[in-house]
Amino acid sequence: MIPKNAARTTRILAGMAAIWALLVPAYFAAAETPNSTIELVAVEGAIHDATARFVLDAVDDAARSRLPGHESQGRVELVILMIDSPGVVAEAELFAELAEMVRNPPLPLGVWVGPAPAVAFGGVAQLVSLAPIRAAAPGVEIGHWQPTLVGEAAGMPPLDGAYSGGSGTVEVDGPVPGLIDLSSSRTASPRQLLQLLDKTTLQLGGEAVTLSTTRPFVAEDGDEGVTVLQTVLRRPGLWTQLIGLSTRPEVAFFFLMAGLTVAVFEFFAVGPGVAAAVAAVSLALGAYGPATLPLRWWAFALMLGGVGLLSFSYQRGGVLLLSAAGIGTVAVSGLYLFDGAPQITLGWAGWALTVAGVAFFFLLAMPTVARVRFSAPGLGREGMVGKRGNAVTDLRPDGVVEVEGGRWKATSHRAAAVDSGDPIEVVGVEADTLEVGPADIS
Repeated sequence: MIPKNAARTTRILAGMAAIWALLVPAYFAAAETPNSTIELVAVEGAIHDATARFVLDAVDDAARSRLPGHESQGRVELVILMIDSPGVVAEAELFAELAEMVRNPPLPLGVWVGPAPAVAFGGVAQLVSLAPIRAAAPGVEIGHWQPTLVGEAAGMPPLDGAYSGGSGTVEVDGPVPGLIDLSSSRTASPRQLLQLLDKTTLQLGGEAVTLSTTRPFVAEDGDEGVTVLQTVLRRPGLWTQLIGLSTRPEVAFFFLMAGLTVAVFEFFAVGPGVAAAVAAVSLALGAYGPATLPLRWWAFALMLGGVGLLSFSYQRGGVLLLSAAGIGTVAVSGLYLFDGAPQITLGWAGWALTVAGVAFFFLLAMPTVARVRFSAPGLGREGMVGKRGNAVTDLRPDGVVEVEGGRWKATSHRAAAVDSGDPIEVVGVEADTLEVGPADIS
C-alpha cells in the first residue's frame, strides 16, 4: 500500500510533467517562428554603380525571404527606399535595371523622400514617381528632372512612364498628382509612414496585396496597443559610402588636391614613405569623382598648372607672386572642375577649406617641415656669416642655398649672377634669409 504523502507527490509530479509537455513544444515553436519585418534601405548621396547594386541586392534578398523554404530567415513584408539623392551618376544600363525593379518590384515596395530637407533630383526624381508607394516628408525638394543622368543631356532618355516636371523643382507640402501620393505630417518619419500604410491595398504582379505593417502588443501595465512591425535599417558598406563621398564635387576636389600636395611634398622630401601612401590613397579616392562626374578638362589642367606654380615657387624659395598665382589658379579650377549643375553642385564651404588648406601647406607647413628635416642640428644664424655652401636653385636674386647640410632661403646682390650648383658664401643674415654672394674659390 502506497502512503498518502507519496501518492500526493506522485500526482503533483505527473501534473508538472503534463504541463511541461505542453509548454516546451509551444515555447520552441514560438522561438522558431520567424518575425515579420520591414526593411528600410538608405539611398543617400548621388546614385553611383555601387549604390545601385546595393539597392538591387537588398530588394532581391528581401524577396527571397518570402519564398518557400526560406521561412527560417524571417519574412520581409515591405521594403521602403529612404531617398536623399541629388542625381544619378551610375551606368545607364544599371540604372535602367534599378528603375525596372522599382516599377515592377518582386514584393511590396515604396519610396520615401526624407527627412526634410532631403532632395531627389534628375533620374532619382523620375525613379520616385515609378514606385507603387510614393511618399515624402513635408519640406523636401523634388525636381530638375532632366537630364536623367548627371551631365548627359543627350544621353539616357526619360524613364518610361515617369513624371517629368521640366527644369524646376517642387517643394513638397502635400500630395503631387503623378509624383507623390502621401505627404503630410503623418509621413514626416518612416515610423509614421508605416503606421499610415497599415491595411493599404496595392497591386503586385497583377494581384491585390494588403499590407500588414503593425502588430498588437500588451504593455507591462496591461494596456493594449498597436505598434509597427520590427524594422531593419540597411545601409551600404563603408567602402561604398566612402567612394560615394567622391561624387560630391567639393570632396573630390579635396581628395585630388590633398593627393597632389602630399605628392609634391614627398618629391621634395626625397624618397617614398608614409606621405607617398597617403598621396596614393587620396588620389585614388579623388579619381572616382572625375570617373563618374562630368569633368571640365580645361579646369583639370588648370588645377595641375596651379600645383606646378606653387611647386616652382617653393623651389625658388617662396616667390610671393608665383605663390599667389598658384593659389588663385587652384581656386578657380575648383570652382569649375565639374559640370553637374543644377543637380550636383559645389559645396562652398568644402571648396574654401580646400583652397585655404593648400595655401597653408605650401606657404607655411611645407617650408617649415622641409627646413626641420634638412637643417643641420645646432646650426644657428649667428654663426652663419662666412660659411660656404652651394646654390640649390638659381638666385635671381632670391632662391635656396645649402650650407653645411641645411637648406635656407637666400638672396644675392642683383649684380652677382649665382646659378644652381655654384659655390656661395654667406655675407649676412636677415631674419630667416641668408645674404650670399659667389664664393672665392681661388
